[in-house]
Amino acid sequence: MGSTLFVDKSRDRLRPAINLFLKDHRRLTDYAWGAGALAYLYRQLGAATRAGSKGLCGCLTLLQAWIYEYFPLFRPSQLPQSPDAPRASSWISPCLPGGDEARQRLARYRQLLDELSADDVTWTPYGRDGHTDIPRSLYTGPIRFSDIAEGYDPSLCLRQFGYRQIIPRAMTVPHDQYRPASGSSYIVFWDPWVNQLWDNVAARRLDLDFASRPCKQPSEIVEEYVDWFLTRSHPRITHPTDGEPQPRPQLVHQVSYDFLLLFQI
Repeated sequence: MGSTLFVDKSRDRLRPAINLFLKDHRRLTDYAWGAGALAYLYRQLGAATRAGSKGLCGCLTLLQAWIYEYFPLFRPSQLPQSPDAPRASSWISPCLPGGDEARQRLARYRQLLDELSADDVTWTPYGRDGHTDIPRSLYTGPIRFSDIAEGYDPSLCLRQFGYRQIIPRAMTVPHDQYRPASGSSYIVFWDPWVNQLWDNVAARRLDLDFASRPCKQPSEIVEEYVDWFLTRSHPRITHPTDGEPQPRPQLVHQVSYDFLLLFQI
């Protein structure tokens, strides 16, 4: 729990809130530990983006395995294994250098990310019909772990289900947040009613066929998507050395689109 799923900067100690889930060992299989680890990782990724933050917590094994699945350019060697074995266990962890060689490797990775094209991404590493085996993967709304709740919306990444990427609908957002530059005391406040969304899967499940249509090509998008995306994300990791500075990305919920109402659940 403390060294893999819910890692913080204490290394292997448990947050007090986790102990509440461990009091009755007979109920351990009743909890969605995968969703909890994902919510916790999302919160830690948010804290790590603060200017004064140092390091990254959360289930980094999950993050690392996700990178290997989707981005072949960064994959290490892989071992053959049984289909029933955990997918992450097949990757052979590389021995990474330190010092100047590590800094050169980091610069190279940043360059590769800036030059990344749609053809460099494996959009459906789990197959085009993975969501039919795991219906909850199409859940939309906050996912929670203890006092942490983070937004989850599959309409942001329709291509991983084999569907054309559209401009996502308006997301459910927190009513308030406190995100200091240092990353400490990173808090997001949700309305109490969001606590019931996870238990209402049928009403909170994205209808893929209503929202979009299957891709003819793995990276297919609607024509307006790139313009929408560039106003909300930095297109490059490396800082530009000349030319006009990049505009500050806008938060998704700061801009409304009338036609997004069509995709509200």
